[in-house]
Amino acid sequence: MSPEPSELSPDLAAPGHAGEPVFHAHGLGKVYRTGEVPVVALQEVSLHFYAGELVVLLGPSGSGKSTLLNILGGLDVPSYGSLDYKGWDLTGGDEKTLTLFRRHCVGFVFQFYNLIPSLTARENVALITDITRHPMRPEEALEMVDLGNRMDHFPSQLSGGEQQRVAIARAIAKRPEVLLCDEPTGALDVHTGIIVLEAIERINRELGTLTVVITHNAAMAEMADRVLYLSDGQIVKTRVNEKRMPASSLQW
Repeated sequence: MSPEPSELSPDLAAPGHAGEPVFHAHGLGKVYRTGEVPVVALQEVSLHFYAGELVVLLGPSGSGKSTLLNILGGLDVPSYGSLDYKGWDLTGGDEKTLTLFRRHCVGFVFQFYNLIPSLTARENVALITDITRHPMRPEEALEMVDLGNRMDHFPSQLSGGEQQRVAIARAIAKRPEVLLCDEPTGALDVHTGIIVLEAIERINRELGTLTVVITHNAAMAEMADRVLYLSDGQIVKTRVNEKRMPASSLQW
């Protein structure tokens, strides 16, 4: 039975200890219909994610990476299977439950920054801190991504990498248990992309946030604890890195 929305507060948003299971997925599948033709985006995916992990999802376009990420983040629901978040059945949750889950437990970072042009970096981050429990101060979140001296600049006054770091600060200001990143360096050059990855790496290390990163870039697998390779909606291979490579050492 799924919890009532009121039951999600405050325990659902409470951070766990490193190594604790955060997600357990069993037999997840997603089927879209285009007219009479079913399109299988995800099929029979079973896995665990743990607090403090940094996981990279690798695979070509159409392999199911974004579908899996969207289901983990409560942006979509599976067609079948189950998804458990710290003891709560998200597949049985109504929209109010999923909205609370997204608001208080998950931070999202996308390829495009989605900043409001008329607001400063500080004000863009404050949009999140105004609607969530126990947030960081916007200044603290921006300091974590090394933008303490750019807080009062507008997006048009920031580089692409700086804008993406504002987006990361906005995502982590709610102190989420989970940070989901969909191609966070896809619109950036190598040097700028590494700076962004260093910010993500720092969040994962210092806050103990389960961090899941989608990428086409195989080089980024070296910075992960675990790499999941997807193809045709399935996890076809898993790799565990005995030692994570620092983002600053990556080359592509």
